[in-house]
Amino acid sequence: MLWLLLAFLSATLLGFYDVFKKLSLKGNAILPVLFLNTVFSSLIFIPFILGSRLGWFSPTNMFYVSATSLSTHAYIFFKSMLVLSSWIFGYIGMKHLPLTIVGPINATRPVLVLIGAMLVYGEQLNLLQWMGVVLAICSFFLLSKSGKKEGIDFKHNKWIYAIALAAVLGACSGLYDKYLLSPTEQGGLGLDKMAVQSWYNLYQCGMMAIVSLVLWYPKRKTTQPFQWRWSIVMISLFLCAADFAYYYALSQPQAMISIVSMVRRGSVLVSFLFGALVFQEKNLKRKAFDLFLVLLGMLCLYFGSKG
Repeated sequence: MLWLLLAFLSATLLGFYDVFKKLSLKGNAILPVLFLNTVFSSLIFIPFILGSRLGWFSPTNMFYVSATSLSTHAYIFFKSMLVLSSWIFGYIGMKHLPLTIVGPINATRPVLVLIGAMLVYGEQLNLLQWMGVVLAICSFFLLSKSGKKEGIDFKHNKWIYAIALAAVLGACSGLYDKYLLSPTEQGGLGLDKMAVQSWYNLYQCGMMAIVSLVLWYPKRKTTQPFQWRWSIVMISLFLCAADFAYYYALSQPQAMISIVSMVRRGSVLVSFLFGALVFQEKNLKRKAFDLFLVLLGMLCLYFGSKG
């Protein structure tokens, strides 16, 4: 099951992506960090686009970017809007919340994906999947109690709402990915995975340039100052690698978005360990139990979906 191994690889890379994102955002301006992330991500994929057009990569090469029609670009542009919206809210929330709070909240995304799969694709949940949903919801409420010990009220904390909205938008993006990459005989568009990843990064860069020029640049001297950090480059490297493994997994005919989404949330293990060991965040014992419930829920989703 190559697609499942790729999903686990993507999860590990995403964990480090979250860590470098936290390092980059601590005491730093959000919008320029996000903009530079899109710039470096675009620089990674521009050579693949040009190389494919100039004949440096053959159509059988895994880095080949196929030519795309105008209608295809419209689908990818919408994907860019979804991802960028999720990123903006996610970056805002992560800047102001402990990584050991953010990680488990993000780990509930597979539940949203499964619910969306039921509503959009007509998938039905079995007993194990429902157990996973219930465990994930319970863990979220227990996590809210852990947050209160650090002065974080889930009901009245706008940063929590930002992370939650990022999770919802991210789940929508995951469902949309299934539609973009699934073969046409399975009801999808059957788009080239490299075309989707390459062009959506370029579109995001253009949109973030406009957002930064309008919202951040005129007020840069009166708001949080921007500080250059090499961890910003690492955000892009790990994110691009994680997404490459993710899209490659979804492009496999037998891949299941519910399982891939669940496995990718295993990135919370990496981010949680760094939050505990490097950032020395508080109240770890209670959060570890909450995280255990999340992971138990994810295992229920995995075995329920596998069956």
